[in-house]
Amino acid sequence: MRYVSTRGGLQPSSFSEILLGGLGPDGGLVVPEEYPKVDAATLASWRGLSYPQLAFEVLRRYAGDIGESTLRALIERTYTEQVFGSADITPVMGLEDELYLLRLSNGPTLAFKDVAMQLLGNLFEHVLEQQGRQLNILGATSGDTGSAAEYAMRGKHGISVFMLSPHGRMSAFQRAQMFSLRDPNVFNIAVYGVFDDCQDMVKAVSADLGFKSRYAIGTVNSINWARVVAQVVYYFKAWLAVTQADDELVSFSVPSGNFGNVLAGHIARMMGLPIRRLVVATNENDVLDEFFRTGRYRARASLRPRRPAARRWTFPGHRTSSARVRPAGRDRSASPRCGASSTSAASSTWPARRSSRGSPTTDSCPGAAPMPTGSPPSARLRRSTASRWTRTPPTGCSSPSPGARPG
Repeated sequence: MRYVSTRGGLQPSSFSEILLGGLGPDGGLVVPEEYPKVDAATLASWRGLSYPQLAFEVLRRYAGDIGESTLRALIERTYTEQVFGSADITPVMGLEDELYLLRLSNGPTLAFKDVAMQLLGNLFEHVLEQQGRQLNILGATSGDTGSAAEYAMRGKHGISVFMLSPHGRMSAFQRAQMFSLRDPNVFNIAVYGVFDDCQDMVKAVSADLGFKSRYAIGTVNSINWARVVAQVVYYFKAWLAVTQADDELVSFSVPSGNFGNVLAGHIARMMGLPIRRLVVATNENDVLDEFFRTGRYRARASLRPRRPAARRWTFPGHRTSSARVRPAGRDRSASPRCGASSTSAASSTWPARRSSRGSPTTDSCPGAAPMPTGSPPSARLRRSTASRWTRTPPTGCSSPSPGARPG
């Protein structure tokens, strides 16, 4: 497997060569030259695999330059019951007929990002040891990315973490998680501004190739390919857990802001996972939702600081599920329509449904309010073609006007 940049300025490179860098040298996203395909027979053979075994089968298709025995050992060291509180790592709960919740908040910081970040820490350490190098990780967070990254990298040889966060705009729980760490390789930096200001700094550094190379700077935000591909695994896990037949379609739905997690669902679908629909719900942090609906990218000068992680998979402090699997089977016309449909592939989301095959589409739900405290934030998976709401549709969700432009 070789990797290139979406802007064309990266010579085909191996997994280990692109692992530590984040963006390509031309500022583009690093992606594989092609997506490996998984056929129905292979999917059927994966039924009954443990999470580490499934992760190995998916990841070995992308990390071909890491020996299989080494990769398997790194994965088995990452996904343990001790770290994630369950041998299933991402357990699936049945809520009602054809409605499931995929629990992604069992990691050390209670955020879905632990699932990928814990693996990233072990991969980084291994590659750095092999290459005799040091790495300075620069990241931006509104809460859960930072704590997940710091807990994954703390104590790792050859790695230092510098995490930017918006001053006064994180929950007390997440601030305590990050700022209470005393590991000598972890540095928290509060920025007067919003999350986008922090992210802009990270992007500016990533674009300065001389500075980035001189100080050995890497990233762990969703621009890092290894983090995205690690998230692909639990889409396969969820599908295998809620289906019986190898051609059953499932639809995924997930609260999302930057759409990095939703991209992992799109990649799983590109690999051949039978996903019918990927649904995105977002709150006021809707920069990307607006972009896909209007074609205009408009950064926000300020965002309300309430629940800074509400646009992500889990709410701080709640060890609950972060994804619902909703198979389907009802007439979609009877359900409220959320936002626009048929958005570009990058905006795809996640839970799914069993039903007849059809063209995959993506719905976006602007203005979706966070669920009440104590409710599992989530991604729904329902088998079939139509979805129905289990609770009152979020504020701002209504049928699009007749002349509305598709997202």
